Amino acid sequence: MTSAEHARLSESRYGEGSHARQGRSAEPRTTRRSGASDAASHQAPSRSEGIDAYKRRRTKKGVGRALRIVLVSVLVVLAGAGTALGLWLTDLNSRLSDESIVNDDLRRQLVAVEPQQPFYMLLLGVDKSEGRSEEWGSDTSNFRADSIILARIDAPAQRVTLVSIPRDTLVDMGENGERKINDAYALGGAAYMTEVVSDFADVSISHYAEVDFEQLTSIVDTIGGIEVTLPVEIHDSYANIDLPAGTQTLDGSQALGLCRARHAYDEYGGGDFYRAANQRMVIGAIVKKVLQLDLATMATTVSELANSVTTDFSVTDILGLVGQFRGFDTDNNMYSGQTPTNSEYINSVWYEIPDDAAWEEMMARVDAGESPYSDASQDFTAGIAGSIGTGSNISDSEDGSATGGVEASFTGSVSVLNATGVAGLAGDTANTLTDAGFEAAAGNANETGLTATKIYYNDDSLASALGVAETLGVSSSSIEKNDGSYTTSYDVIVVLGTDQTS
Repeated sequence: MTSAEHARLSESRYGEGSHARQGRSAEPRTTRRSGASDAASHQAPSRSEGIDAYKRRRTKKGVGRALRIVLVSVLVVLAGAGTALGLWLTDLNSRLSDESIVNDDLRRQLVAVEPQQPFYMLLLGVDKSEGRSEEWGSDTSNFRADSIILARIDAPAQRVTLVSIPRDTLVDMGENGERKINDAYALGGAAYMTEVVSDFADVSISHYAEVDFEQLTSIVDTIGGIEVTLPVEIHDSYANIDLPAGTQTLDGSQALGLCRARHAYDEYGGGDFYRAANQRMVIGAIVKKVLQLDLATMATTVSELANSVTTDFSVTDILGLVGQFRGFDTDNNMYSGQTPTNSEYINSVWYEIPDDAAWEEMMARVDAGESPYSDASQDFTAGIAGSIGTGSNISDSEDGSATGGVEASFTGSVSVLNATGVAGLAGDTANTLTDAGFEAAAGNANETGLTATKIYYNDDSLASALGVAETLGVSSSSIEKNDGSYTTSYDVIVVLGTDQTS
């Protein structure tokens, strides 16, 4: 076939201009197809082979294009997630550090510490309930700090200490004169409150947090409630709370009521002291529960935290601190106490007058990482109000261990006194103690209707008292040194409460 005939045949098969549509001139294509050499003919595929090659090229292009789309999509998602995370953190930090409270004045009062060093933090509980705001207005000057807690936090040593300062404590505020310490908040907000507490405790304060009690419920509910142990039942119509004695799980509204309840302790005197102890217990219970959360719930909790807490801490600061305290033993390494004061009625107003020597001694212990109390008898709220953990809240100046490093002993003489009116309880308890190794005798106490069991020891019998407490399942926080109110003929005196009847 001649070249001209071949060309006409191509035009009849593929149509005029088909070579142009293929992007090639006619002559090169004709020359290649008519070449005599086998090698030359193999340089170009046949028509069927060309279709397969075309498909392979299209598939390869498609795969590459799909990979590019996937990669771009991933980048877009990551960028979106990063943006969302950034916006989330910005929102939380904005809510946590309300500039009307955490302002330049406050930041100037806060003293920086080296990383991994213990630091002090001021915790304030302020009642900004709707009723109070409607009556007095929402300006800071209309509020008082209902709860004042100085916290020492030592992450490397895994130890936290909470010291309540009674709101009625009389302090010298210089040019503002002698006033109740909670007046400082009304006079100068968070900054002035920090300055006054720092001077009063003679420590530098590095961080600040303010809790709105009204919003406390959301935190507790978010973490699924908190577990507390109440030595005595709580009935307080003012705080709208009614709780039995014993270990129980509280929801947010119950936790709020417990933090507000003080009239429940009117028969014991000084309801503010017992309420403050319960507040420390609630804080300890929240900390314990939060440290057990998974990361997803932790994120939700921090978000709720931002609705009720104002602090100079950022979200990353909070999460970093939580990370350092993972596995923290709140039962034994979280101490609790309150400023030693004496109540005085001056010009028709009740004040708490600090015992300066005892206060200085207490803060020296706290600053050394020890318990605020050197002796169990100093904690007069024990056995009535709640407490943090299961330890006795007493530490030794040498090693900081609970109960001064004293180990429980199961020997010694014990007098068991029944203060419940339940017949036979003292005898049964004495038998239990005898079986454990003690020499126990039963009798009746002068008082009746006692709710929480108390344990008293004479001379150097603390070890035996610890053994008695362990045998009966009583918290060692209920142990006190006998002040002469009970017989000295026994090593240990047990005054049974109704908690031993269940």
